[in-house]
Amino acid sequence: MDLEKQPAPQATPPEGCLTVAIRIPVRIVVLVLVVPVRLVWDALAVVGRFLRDSVLRPLWRALVVWPCVALWRYVVVPLAKAVGWLAKVLVVVPLVWLYRYVLTPVGHGIAWLARGIVAGLVWVYARVLTPVGHGIVWLLKGVGAVLALIGRGIAWVARGIVAGLVWVYARLFTPVGHGIVWLLKGVGAVLAWIFTPIGRAIVWCARGIAWLAGAVVTGIGVALYWIVRVLFVLPVVALWRWVLAPIGRVLAVIGREVWDALGHAWRIAGHISLAVGRFLGTLFRWIFVEPVRWVYRTVLTPVGHVVRDVVLRPVAEAARSVGRITRAALASARESVRQARADVRRMLFGDARAVRDVGAVGETREREAVALREPTGADTRTLGSSTTALTKD
Repeated sequence: MDLEKQPAPQATPPEGCLTVAIRIPVRIVVLVLVVPVRLVWDALAVVGRFLRDSVLRPLWRALVVWPCVALWRYVVVPLAKAVGWLAKVLVVVPLVWLYRYVLTPVGHGIAWLARGIVAGLVWVYARVLTPVGHGIVWLLKGVGAVLALIGRGIAWVARGIVAGLVWVYARLFTPVGHGIVWLLKGVGAVLAWIFTPIGRAIVWCARGIAWLAGAVVTGIGVALYWIVRVLFVLPVVALWRWVLAPIGRVLAVIGREVWDALGHAWRIAGHISLAVGRFLGTLFRWIFVEPVRWVYRTVLTPVGHVVRDVVLRPVAEAARSVGRITRAALASARESVRQARADVRRMLFGDARAVRDVGAVGETREREAVALREPTGADTRTLGSSTTALTKD
């Protein structure tokens, strides 16, 4: 197994005497200045965490989270369910009914009608249009043959006319054209012999003027370059190299040492603040928390147990007994009232229409059957017998 070669640790560059001379005083001064700031910072951080956990977070939950949850749970969700139910009842169900019982039959009818129309069009195309089209094609073929013959005759005539025009052009106009071309070539040669030297002289003069202008501009540019370099660039470079760069290096060393000193001082102040905080926490625990805990465990808990066993439990038992007695008394009173009401009905309406209460609280009451006017048993009316005085045998 090949292992990657670890890079060699880089050697720390040697520090100068200025760095060593600045480091220790700066760290001492910074530590003295930073420790109070770190203590205040840690105290504010502890107070901020306490306020966040004990005040701001419960307040945020009470003012924002819980109202939003209650609004969502008891308003938005029921309203959304109601709107969904209304949408289902008012929109979805009618649309489904419309699609199922109106659009689907109409679509089937339209499809059947379209199939019939297509079948009719196919029959018309196959039985009517196709024979008519074949006849038109035969007619057009005959007309095309006639027109082709006429076109061939016209083509023969045109060929004869073109041949005559070509013969006339070759015998009459060609010698005249050659003469005009020779005349133009002669005129062009004369013009070239006259104007070519003049153009070359103009080009040479333009090149000389351009070279002279370029030389003048180059000289002016070189002069300006050296003037700017001597008057501006070299002084700026010397100022940067011999003044600003050394001052910047010194300030960089001082700033780096101050930054490192701030980092070391902040970490040391953190340890000091942690020790102070633990000391104060231990002191608070031994001064306040432990006595309160001891009082709670040693005094308040036994007293609370005694109060619970001697006072609260008997009071609770008595309250429960009173409640049971009260419920029994109320049940007995309700039963008495029910019986009295039943007796009053019995006295007023008789036993046949009295309502009988069955069982204790919560049981249903059944109404006794009322005697009907129709005869029962053997006295029932039939077709062959009568119970009236006029028709009785």
